[in-house]
Amino acid sequence: QGHLVESGGGLVQPGGSLRLPCVASGFTFSNYRMNWYRQAPGKEREKVAHITSNGGQTDYADSVKGRFTISRDNAKNTVYLQMNNLRPEDTGIYYCNVFRWGRDNWGQGTQVTVSS
Repeated sequence: QGHLVESGGGLVQPGGSLRLPCVASGFTFSNYRMNWYRQAPGKEREKVAHITSNGGQTDYADSVKGRFTISRDNAKNTVYLQMNNLRPEDTGIYYCNVFRWGRDNWGQGTQVTVSS
């Protein structure tokens, strides 16, 4: 069973930055594409970014392109989401995700609030 633990969330002013790590365990991390999702209050969960197993390819939602960067350290079983120039509309719970054995595995999420 895959286990994912996110951290790094908090309250930040517009224009600020946060870095979210997600530590994985219980599976061979380096074999899997990893994803970050977020869910804003009253909205559906949406995919923010993904990174391939070796880190060679990444992709982003249009709303975060040029501001967010996904990366991974396979030696540490960790995937990161660096978020710069944050906006109030980036507020939400951020989840780490991996799709294994036909099902989604989710972390517990970390709250990000962008407000002055």
